[in-house]
Amino acid sequence: MGMTMTQKILAEHAGLRSVKAGQLVKAHLDMTLANDITAPVSINEFERAGFSKVFDKSRIALVMDHFVPNKDIKAAQQCMQCRTFARKFDIDNFYDAGEMGIEHALLPEKGLVAPGEVIIGADSHTCTYGALGAFSTGVGSTDLAAGMATGQAWFKVPPALQFRLSGKLSKNVSGKDVILHIIGMTGVDGALYKSMEFTGDGVAELSMDDRLCISNMAIEAGGKNGIFPVDDVTREYVKNHGNREFKVFKADSDADYDKIYDIDLSSIKPTVAFPHLPENTRNVEEAGDVRIDQVVIGSCTNGRLSDMAVAAEIFRGRHIHPDVRTIIIPATQQIYKECIAKGYIDIFIDAGCVVSTPTCGPCLGGHMGILAEGERCVATTNRNFVGRMGHPDSEVYLAGPAVAASSAIAGKIAGPETI
Repeated sequence: MGMTMTQKILAEHAGLRSVKAGQLVKAHLDMTLANDITAPVSINEFERAGFSKVFDKSRIALVMDHFVPNKDIKAAQQCMQCRTFARKFDIDNFYDAGEMGIEHALLPEKGLVAPGEVIIGADSHTCTYGALGAFSTGVGSTDLAAGMATGQAWFKVPPALQFRLSGKLSKNVSGKDVILHIIGMTGVDGALYKSMEFTGDGVAELSMDDRLCISNMAIEAGGKNGIFPVDDVTREYVKNHGNREFKVFKADSDADYDKIYDIDLSSIKPTVAFPHLPENTRNVEEAGDVRIDQVVIGSCTNGRLSDMAVAAEIFRGRHIHPDVRTIIIPATQQIYKECIAKGYIDIFIDAGCVVSTPTCGPCLGGHMGILAEGERCVATTNRNFVGRMGHPDSEVYLAGPAVAASSAIAGKIAGPETI
C-alpha cells in the first residue's frame, strides 16, 4: 500500500523508507512556533527541563500577536518573558509590536515555511502551512519546549481523508465558504486525528489565500493537518516570499484513504456557521432575520490582502449600519501597508469601521472587540464556541469577508446580492 503526502513527509523526516497510519515516529523539525500566550508555558518547561541551548536559533519563531500591544499587566509580563528568552538565545525570528503580524499569516509571508517541511506550533491553527504542501500541526507547549531544544518531535502517523475538488468558485465565494461547507458535511470530529488531503482539478482554481484559510480550519473538523499538493500556485508563492529550497512530496496512486469526498466548488454558496459550532452551517440565504451588533473582518483565516479587497469593494461608497460596530484587522504590517497604498483604509474609515493593528485579540475574546451579554457578531474568524468572543451568552457567526462586510451594512446576516 502506498503513502499519502503527509505520510511521505513524516517518513522522510524520520529517516524511514515508509510509514503507516498509527505508527509512532520521531521526526526532525524545520520550524517551531509559539506566541505570547503559549510561549511562556513552553519557556517554563524548557527551563524546568534544564535545557541550556536551542537546537537552531533560525528555526524558532516567537510571534507576539494575541495581546500585543499589551492589553494588561499579565500580557505585559508574558511578552517580557518571551523577549528575555529571545535575547538570551539570539532567536532570529522574534516578532514584537510594530514588527509582528498574526502568526499564521506572518510565517508564510516571511518565507519561514516551505513545501515538504515539518512544522509544529503551540497553537492549534499551525495546520495553516499545509496550504504550501508542508506537514504542520499544533502541539502542546511541553512538546514545543522539547522541539525548541532538540529539533525533534514524536508523532503518531495519521490516517487520511481525501477531498477531491472540481469546478470553480462562484463570485463572492472563497476558501472560507469551502471549508465551512466541508465542516458542515463532516462535523467537528469527522476528521479526528486524520490528515485532510485536498486534491483534484479544482485545487488549481484556488488562490494561495483560499488554501491557507482551508488548511487553517482543518483543526475545526478535528484534523491533525490539512494539506494541498504543490503546484504552480505554490511555487509562485514561495518564489515571491523568500524563494527557499524545498522538496515536493506527492501521494502515491494507491495511497490509502479512510474516506473520499467529491466536492464541486461551483456548487458552494456563501456559507455561515451558526452558534456554537463550526459545523452548524447554512447558506446565507437560509440565515433568516438575524440582527447583529458587531462584525470582525481579519484573523489568521481572513486577514489577508484578498480579504481586505473583498471587504473594501463592498464598503466602497456605503456606510455600516448604525447599530453595528465593525472592526477591520489586517493580518500583518505588510498587509496593512498595502491596504493604505490601495486606499482600502480610507474606504473602511469612511464606512464607519475601526481599523486595528494586527492582532488575534477579538478571535479568542482577548481584546479589541469583546461581546456583551446577548450580543451577536459575524466574524471571519475560525471558532464560534460558547463565550469565544466574550460573554457566554453572546453569539458568534462565522463567515467569509463578503458576507461579513455585507452584514455590517445590512445590520443583519446578509449576502452581497441583498445590499
